[in-house]
Amino acid sequence: QVQLVESGGGLVQAGDSLRLSCAASGRTSGSYVMGWFRQAPGKEREFVAGISWIAGSTSYVDSVKGRFTISRDNAKNTVYLQMDSLKSEDTAVYYCAAKRGIRLTTREGEYDYWGQGTQVTVSS
Repeated sequence: QVQLVESGGGLVQAGDSLRLSCAASGRTSGSYVMGWFRQAPGKEREFVAGISWIAGSTSYVDSVKGRFTISRDNAKNTVYLQMDSLKSEDTAVYYCAAKRGIRLTTREGEYDYWGQGTQVTVSS
């Protein structure tokens, strides 16, 4: 089992920045793909960004490209999501997820472990 704990959410104004963190614990040995998803009120959960644990390749949803950056610190078993130039439409609960293996995917159903989520609210 892998436990994921997100932190760093909050209330900010449009144009501000936030950095989300996701700390992994438990059976973290081996290769894991890490992803960030979000769910806005009344909408389905969507993929935001992902990073392969070993190779460091990344993927982003089009709406955040150029504004969000996913990174990881393997020594700390932590993944980050740097969010710049935030917009009101970025308001959502953000979830960290982990998938065993090396193939990066945007598909929610392929992730094995999930955090509890952290709220990000961007006021316009």
